[in-house]
Amino acid sequence: MSESVTENNNTNRGWIIGAILAGVLAAGIVGFLIYSAVCPCERTPGGFLFGAAADGPVEDWSFANEVPLCQLQIFAGIRPHSINLNCMSTQAGELYLSCSVCEQKYWAARVSKDESAVMRLNGVTYPVFLNRVKTPSRMDAAWKARITKLQSFGGGPYNPKPDPNAQRPDHWWTFHVTSRS
Repeated sequence: MSESVTENNNTNRGWIIGAILAGVLAAGIVGFLIYSAVCPCERTPGGFLFGAAADGPVEDWSFANEVPLCQLQIFAGIRPHSINLNCMSTQAGELYLSCSVCEQKYWAARVSKDESAVMRLNGVTYPVFLNRVKTPSRMDAAWKARITKLQSFGGGPYNPKPDPNAQRPDHWWTFHVTSRS
């Protein structure tokens, strides 16, 4: 009789531990989804970017210059990682991301060639590809677009308004953004 009681206790203990682990996992998932709905917040990264899906690919990103900040989501391993950052469109409608002191940024080290990502502008999500730009003339065009945009949206401690004649610093990186189908 004591053998069957011990077996029942072991079986019950296994179910209880399994239920506790399932509850902790479910709470973690729900917590991460809530966190994703709230952040990225200022300088704190977030998870998934939620929002209305774009109608289709974008050829002319000029409307990005009407939004103070863009939000970017990449995957860091299996985990989504999203941030707020400056994005700017050139006069030709090409979209670029601004990244100062980028070699120290967590997200930038995880962007490879034709990196799949999601951009969110004004609550709309866009599936995109990212590519780092290293050609000086293209970097200069993106820098000029950044300075122009920040004359309207710059200010504050994290996003100062640059001098209109500011030269592109060596530590500044830019990424070209194109639509995914």
